[in-house]
Amino acid sequence: MLYPRQTWARAFIHDLTGMWNFRADDSVSRRQGFDEQWYLHSLSKTGKVIPMPVPSSYNDITQDKGLRDFVGWAWYDTEFYFPRELLNKRIVLRLDSVHYNAIVWVNGQEIMRHDGGHLPFEGEILGHQLSVDDLNRITVAVNNTLTPTTLPPGEIIYENDTNRYPPGYFVQKLQMDFFNYAGIHRSVKIYTTPKVYVNDITLVTDYKDDKGFVNFNITTSTSSPSDLRSIDVVVRDAYDHVVGKAGNLKGTIDIPNPNLWWPWTMNTSSPAYLYKFEVTIVTKDGEKDNYLLPFGIRTINVTNTQLLINDRPFYCHGVAKHEDSDIRGKGLDFPLIAKDFNLLKWLGTNCIRTSHYPYAEEIMDQCDRQGIVVIDECPGVGITKKNNFGPVSLSHHLKVMEELVQRDKNRPSVIMWSTANEPDSALPEAVAYFRPILEHTKALDPTRPVTFVANQDVNKELVSQYVDVICINRYNAWYTDCSHTELIQRQLGNDLHKWHGKFNKPIIVAEYGADTIAGLHQDPSFVFTEEYQIEFMNEYHQVFDSLRGDFLVGEMVWNFADFMTKQEIIRVVGNKKGVFTRQRQPKMSAHLLRSRYYKIINSTDVYKGHSGKLGFNHYSNIFPNIIG
Repeated sequence: MLYPRQTWARAFIHDLTGMWNFRADDSVSRRQGFDEQWYLHSLSKTGKVIPMPVPSSYNDITQDKGLRDFVGWAWYDTEFYFPRELLNKRIVLRLDSVHYNAIVWVNGQEIMRHDGGHLPFEGEILGHQLSVDDLNRITVAVNNTLTPTTLPPGEIIYENDTNRYPPGYFVQKLQMDFFNYAGIHRSVKIYTTPKVYVNDITLVTDYKDDKGFVNFNITTSTSSPSDLRSIDVVVRDAYDHVVGKAGNLKGTIDIPNPNLWWPWTMNTSSPAYLYKFEVTIVTKDGEKDNYLLPFGIRTINVTNTQLLINDRPFYCHGVAKHEDSDIRGKGLDFPLIAKDFNLLKWLGTNCIRTSHYPYAEEIMDQCDRQGIVVIDECPGVGITKKNNFGPVSLSHHLKVMEELVQRDKNRPSVIMWSTANEPDSALPEAVAYFRPILEHTKALDPTRPVTFVANQDVNKELVSQYVDVICINRYNAWYTDCSHTELIQRQLGNDLHKWHGKFNKPIIVAEYGADTIAGLHQDPSFVFTEEYQIEFMNEYHQVFDSLRGDFLVGEMVWNFADFMTKQEIIRVVGNKKGVFTRQRQPKMSAHLLRSRYYKIINSTDVYKGHSGKLGFNHYSNIFPNIIG
C-alpha cells in the first residue's frame, strides 16, 4: 500500500479534507445507527447532525462535555463528485488514520473495515458503485472503545448499582496516560491508478568505498511478469540527474559516489540527502503506471556499546513526543507540524520517538527531509494485565507491526522499531507474547534493530534479552523518592550499569522528566516549579555525560510538549512534563536542553545561537544555583 503521490500516471488525487456531517450515537446500546441503517441515506436524514472538521479529533471541537468524553460509535458522512472519464481506472478510497475501529460505506455499500488507529487502510471502489451524474456519499462509522485486546488496551466497566448510577451506565478505563482522542484523525483521499499497477516497493541500501547500492524489490498487481511489456527503473539524485538504471522488478542498482543520508547534527556537507526511485511499467496492452519514491542511502548497525549510522557512532539527543494539538487533538495539523520541526531544530534535537503510536506520514516525510532520526513505535502502550497477553491480542499486535513496517520500511529516518511502551515485561506471560513479536518484526525487516521501552526493575526484567537496543524509562526523584534530586545520580547510575551488565547491549534512556507548571516558581526549588524541572534534569545530565561514549547511546526527555490526559487527581489539565507548553511556548527547561544539545553537537562548552548572542548561558546568571 504505497502512499498516494502524484505522477504523470497517477494525476488524480482528490482530498476530502473539510467539514463533514457528524453524529454521535448516544443511544444506550450505541447500536441505533446500525439498527436504523444510517449508512443507507444522508446522515442529515437520520437526525440532528453537526459540522465536524476532517481531519480532527471530535472531542474538543464543541462545548459539549458529553461529546468530549463520548465512548461508542460516531458517524460521519460527506459527498463528492467523480469524473466519468476515470471510471476505467482502479479507484481507491484511503483513510490515513481512524481511531479506533472503522467501517466505511460508499453510497450505502460497505467498502472496508479496519481495526486499530494511527495506520492507513484503503479499499477499492468499483465503477458501478459510483455515480457520475450525481453526488456520491462516503459514510464512516468510528468506534473508540478500548478493550483488553485492542492496542492500546482498556476496559469497559458497567456500574450496576442503580442507587448510584443510572441504568446502562458505563465508563471507559484507560491503561495509557494520554487522552483517548477519537475520530477521523488524518486525511481521506480518493485516488486512481491504472488497472495494472505498481503495488509495493522495498528498498534496502548499502555502500562501500565510493559506491552505493540500492537493492530493490517491486511487486505489481499482475501475478504474471509476462503481462508486462517493459519495466523501467531509474534512480535520480536531488537535482533530477539519472544516476542509475535497471530493467527488471528485482535487483541492485549501483550509485557512484553516493551522498549518504545523515542526521542533520552529524556535521556532514549534505545531511538528509534524498534520492528518487522511479519505476514505470507498461503492459502488453499499452497501459502504463508510474510511481516515484524518495529514499536515502544509509546503514544502521548495533554493537554491544554503540548505535552506528553509516558506520559512525550515533548519540541520540532527543525528545519523546505526542501528536497532540490544542483543538484538533490528534488531527493532522500542518501549521503544528511546521512549528514542531522548527522547535526540534531550535532545541538541537536529532532524534524522536513516536510515543506511543505511529505518527502521520506527513510528519515522517519531514523527518526524512530534515534529518531527524526516528524510533518508530506501535500503539502497544499499557500492556500491563494478564488478559492483555492472550492469543487474540498477540495476533492483532503482529498485524499492527506488519502494517507499521509496511508503511515505513523505506524511510531513511527510521532507524529502529519499537514494539511497545512500558509493558509488564516481568510477567511470565510476557516472554511468550513479546518474543514472537520481536522476532516477527525482525524477520519483516532484518536491516533495523528492534526494541521495546521497558520500565521494570532490572532484576525482574524478562524480555529485554530479545531486543537489539535497550530502551528504558526512568523517573527517579519523581515517581520514586519524589523531590529528592540528590539521589538521582546514585540511583540512576547504578541502575544503568546493572542493565548493561545483565544484557550487554547499548542503552537509550527513552524517558525522564518531571511535571512542571509554566510560570510556577519557588526558591528553593519545589516539585511542579520550573526550578525543580531544571534541577531534576541537570542531575540526569550528569549521569548521561558520565556514560556517553561508554554504553549509553541516547537520552530522550519526556516530553517535548505538554499533552492532554484523562481526568485524574495526579494531572492538572493534562501531563505537564513538556519542556514546551501545549501552545509551544518554552519553559526554562527548553533553554537548558537547547544549551546542552548544541554543546553536544559542537563539542564546546559555550553554545552561540545563530544570532551570535549567547544562548542559555544568559540564564545561568539568573539561576546560578540551578544551572551552574
